[in-house]
Amino acid sequence: MSAVHPGRKPPRVGDQPLFRRSLIALVLIIGALLILAPLIVIGFEAFSEGWRVYASTLVHPDTRHAIFLTVVTALIAVPINTIFGVAAAWAITKFDFPGRRFLLVVIEIPFSISPIVAGVAYLFVYGLQGYLGPLFDAYDVKVLFALPGIVLASMFVTAPFVARELIPLMQAQGRDLEEAATSLGASGWRTFFSVTLPNIKWALLYGVVLCNARVMGEFGAVSVVSGNIRGQTNTLPLHIELLYHDYQAAGAFASASILAVIAVFTIIAKVALERQGAGRVRRPALSAPVVPAVEPKQ
Repeated sequence: MSAVHPGRKPPRVGDQPLFRRSLIALVLIIGALLILAPLIVIGFEAFSEGWRVYASTLVHPDTRHAIFLTVVTALIAVPINTIFGVAAAWAITKFDFPGRRFLLVVIEIPFSISPIVAGVAYLFVYGLQGYLGPLFDAYDVKVLFALPGIVLASMFVTAPFVARELIPLMQAQGRDLEEAATSLGASGWRTFFSVTLPNIKWALLYGVVLCNARVMGEFGAVSVVSGNIRGQTNTLPLHIELLYHDYQAAGAFASASILAVIAVFTIIAKVALERQGAGRVRRPALSAPVVPAVEPKQ
């Protein structure tokens, strides 16, 4: 057996310069082929036929409606999923109740189910031949092949994003600060806005950014429940597919460039939020805001 000299650190995997450089080169090559190359191709093909074709594609009524529908879907689905994520994380990390582990499993279901399967499931629930379809049809309420179905499908696939960002952080923070605030007489809402929210704000914003990016880029579930009606129920990803199948490659790439720009801004926001969130890790745990005591009523 070889003796280990005192004061000398044992060798680690990857300490050899050749191995380290080879690993970094491999990661850079794979990243360039899988991530950078498609983005470069999108930018090149979008302007392959000139600015006039690019601009005419973006101002086309079908493209404008697809962008509008995508934005409206995000404006509805993201706030609802944000509220759901905060409520779920609060309930799971701050309270003990029967079914707590089951709620965790339910939150993670969209991660393990294909979006297309989720869209088909919505057909069996809200379709005319589904369980609730005849009831909605009797009251002339259209869910599928309309905005409500698109929003429901988008909410399903993005439901876990906010909750899964908050749950680990709130579990690590524990319940001491909330219990201290409550003992000083703060109400539940005041405890949340003065103690809990400042401690989770960066993780919350991070989850919202990821949720918004996924809503705008969702294709599988939305393609099933929307009906792919051009100029009516097509979101931007579905509109890109239709343009590509119509052999309008320049128009498809022009529309795809919008999603690519959203992706770039999402990455920038992600990095910024990670840097901001890193500050809370370096700060001492006792630097959390203190809730002033509430004067008892006479």
